[in-house]
Amino acid sequence: MKNLLSLLLLLSIAVSCKSTASKNSDTKGTTSEYGNQEDEMKYYFTATGNEPFWGIKMGSEEIVFTSLIPGKEKLVFPAVEAIKAMDANVKMYKVSNETSSGTITIQQLECQNSMSGVISPYKVSIEIKNNSELQSKKVEGCGKYNTDYRLHDIWVLEELNGYKVFATDFQKEFPRIEINSSENRFSGYGGCNGISGQIFYEKDVLRFTKVISTLMACAPGNKEGEFTKALQSTTTYSIGDNRLTFSNPSGKLLVFRKVD
Repeated sequence: MKNLLSLLLLLSIAVSCKSTASKNSDTKGTTSEYGNQEDEMKYYFTATGNEPFWGIKMGSEEIVFTSLIPGKEKLVFPAVEAIKAMDANVKMYKVSNETSSGTITIQQLECQNSMSGVISPYKVSIEIKNNSELQSKKVEGCGKYNTDYRLHDIWVLEELNGYKVFATDFQKEFPRIEINSSENRFSGYGGCNGISGQIFYEKDVLRFTKVISTLMACAPGNKEGEFTKALQSTTTYSIGDNRLTFSNPSGKLLVFRKVD
């Protein structure tokens, strides 16, 4: 009997330890994931390159360059505004601190990582030097903008072109969109037809592109056409109070409510 009680006690302790370890593991996973999201919010653009290995993170407050280049293992620069080309999607950043300076060029051009083979939408070149050096070290690689993870959700339309929408404005139900921020795509319902497409994201820029829909005939008075036109006219957004607002230089276009 004594041996049986001892065995039951050992089993109870083992189960308790396993449960605690599992709980701690889950907590660490959540913390790690949240940390990554915070990092993506802090740095809007990231890039890497090889031979020698280097990386860069660009944020609204700082730009961090890391590498295996002697004397340039980690350089932190204050954030600066981009110098934009007039005829192409090319941005140049002139950075400097008390010890170093550099020029970062970001070009919207398909780029393949020389080691992993991964395709990125931007080509990046960096010329960087310490103030004591006469010549800059040039490195090249690939990068991408970190799409705001807060967009990743299901949103139902509340306002269209400044006016509250009603069920009678659409055939069956209110328009909705589901945004996948990790893959830069979306899908949903336009108020009559199913819709889907891609999103183009850069710092302070959001556009809905390659929008396609099913071909169901819509009832007279259905505002799906106005909705899809406003969606494709979007250039910027804001998020707050469980609401997602799309705008362009002309004003507010769409307001959605978070439902998931």
